[in-house]
Amino acid sequence: MAYDNTCKYLAERDPLSFVRWLLNIEPTTIELLKTELSMEPIEADALILLQIDQRILHLEFQTVPYSTPPIPTRMLEYKARLVRQYNCSIEQVVIFLKATESQLVSQTQYEDEYTRHRYRVIRLWEQDPALLIANPNLLPLATLATSNDPNSLLGQIAEEVAKIEESKSRNEISACISILAGLRFDKTLVNQLFREDIMRESVIYQDILQKGLQQGLQQGRIEGMITADLAMIRRQLTRRVGFLSPQFDRRIQQLSISELEELGEALLDFSTEDDLALWLSARQM
Repeated sequence: MAYDNTCKYLAERDPLSFVRWLLNIEPTTIELLKTELSMEPIEADALILLQIDQRILHLEFQTVPYSTPPIPTRMLEYKARLVRQYNCSIEQVVIFLKATESQLVSQTQYEDEYTRHRYRVIRLWEQDPALLIANPNLLPLATLATSNDPNSLLGQIAEEVAKIEESKSRNEISACISILAGLRFDKTLVNQLFREDIMRESVIYQDILQKGLQQGLQQGRIEGMITADLAMIRRQLTRRVGFLSPQFDRRIQQLSISELEELGEALLDFSTEDDLALWLSARQM
């Protein structure tokens, strides 16, 4: 969570830099919206909403491409809530931080029989670092950009950080670089270029790490609850309807905590797998 929180801090610290990078415009006004869009079982901790003139830029930072519910489903739900609340144009961008070969980072839409919802995806490891290095506030993201010589890239970023005149700003950017660079570089190299004592004196460094620890513990508790509920539901379903097919098992794994609780009550009336199929179909309506 420290990585996602670092990006959130950067976007809140200087939203104009993100608007210029992602939208390539010079907005008349920018307002950071503090709206909370809690999604069960995962809260949108790394969600940023920027109101730009007559539209909203929704940024979602992701270290990994998988979540419960899946990212396309979350983006659809966010969009529906934002349109209902603000009734304006919404542009959604999911920014993936860590390089992966998973095909999930190529998904740019939610689609079912009746609904198609599209959003943008940015894979940082495919981005030109020059565009990020040109802006001091985006230097932390540049550590994850494409490069044939990543170590030289990190050295170049360190040189740019040294040019930041205001010491507090320089230290905060260095702290964010230290955190995000950990997704790609050896800690020893990072500490050589960005002094660890400065990192640890940084208020934002400590705040981000603390938030990441708290959210990690909370996420661990949530995942533990889901795992326990899933195991119990599977045992009960097996007793009621027999062996579960892989298709239904996958669909059950995507249920939220509240839906698992509902299923735990409903399955008492099940006698065949058809009853389970009807119940799952009703949840998708």
